[in-house]
Amino acid sequence: MHSYAAVLRTPHALSTFGAALLGRLSYGTVSLSLALAAKNASGSLAVAGTALALFGATSVVLSPVRAALVDRYGPCRALVPMAVVYAALLTVFALVTRDHPGAGAGTSAVTLGTLAVCAGACTPPLGPTMRTLWSQLMPDRRMLQRAYSLDGVAEELLLVAGPLLVGILVAYAEPAAGVAVSAALVLVGTVALALSPVPFPVRRGSGRRGSARRERTTRTRPRGLGQPVLAAAGVGLCLGGLDLLAIAFTEEQHRPGAVAWILAALSAGSAVGGLAYGAVSWRSAARPRLALICAALGAALAAAGLAPNVYALGAAAAVAGLFVAPALTTAYLIADETAAPDARTQAGAWVNTAVNAGSSGGTALVGVLVGRLPLSLCFVLVAAPALVCAAVTLHGENHRERH
Repeated sequence: MHSYAAVLRTPHALSTFGAALLGRLSYGTVSLSLALAAKNASGSLAVAGTALALFGATSVVLSPVRAALVDRYGPCRALVPMAVVYAALLTVFALVTRDHPGAGAGTSAVTLGTLAVCAGACTPPLGPTMRTLWSQLMPDRRMLQRAYSLDGVAEELLLVAGPLLVGILVAYAEPAAGVAVSAALVLVGTVALALSPVPFPVRRGSGRRGSARRERTTRTRPRGLGQPVLAAAGVGLCLGGLDLLAIAFTEEQHRPGAVAWILAALSAGSAVGGLAYGAVSWRSAARPRLALICAALGAALAAAGLAPNVYALGAAAAVAGLFVAPALTTAYLIADETAAPDARTQAGAWVNTAVNAGSSGGTALVGVLVGRLPLSLCFVLVAAPALVCAAVTLHGENHRERH
């Protein structure tokens, strides 16, 4: 009764999920496409990296704000205008970066950076919106757990498939084509998602009563969201650090090409772990379960530092991956339980923002540590955020039980 097939057989689930995945495929193609197009237009890798960093920063930081607009006005009135503006800005980016082969020619860094910032600020929050719709489609918590697990695994596969699609595109067309395709994907997918017949819990209420309710929701939300946001940030820090550590490890082993297989093993482990986790009807509460999953992830990453070769590191990455999707699925479930029905999109966006911000922070941290400390110690330090999150959460749970 609660299989993944049952999730997709739910009325309107498959069409709604398909629309969301189509739009979210854009997030797998846009980063690489923007970087390649900016590099082609400016002739500078530094300019391309800066434009991509600006795009990512504004997209991540403003995600809860955009999600709050979706909660307030609904997908049709908020999500579609965001997608239209976002797609238009990507299209302009594609136009100004086309037909500029060779170094030193073409678009200025200021123009590229401005367009990247504006586009990032308008990125439609398709993932948080889809998770809100899942909570409407699946009132049964066991079904919702399976839906979230399926959603997370599918999103991860899209992030792997996106760069592959860009690679095929640039083999036959200029890099700007990837940016244009990203714009088309997000626009078509968002419009189809907004037209879904699944009812969306739009925030209601005005005047004194509405203001009081919003104030009460705002006052209580941070306490409930603290653990899932902290856990998501810890997972992001681990993942961002592991990416760079895998590069450093394979270079030290004189096998730089093996890094792709190590990261693929991580993704494969996450997919397997996510599907297996979603298929189990858990009896334990979500919050202590999240702490134990984070502890297992941290332990697996710390042990990865003992790997003697790239094959052992690939196996360790696969084991660590088994806990990534379950951790994020549980964090989203807790956020959904904590938030008011008309604030679920924003709650999910905070978790999503924490993952992305943590990943950037982990990459920056390891970039400073690599070369200064032994790699085995770097692995332990990268594992520390997940272990600390687990310890803090378990301490908080024990404190609440005693009182």
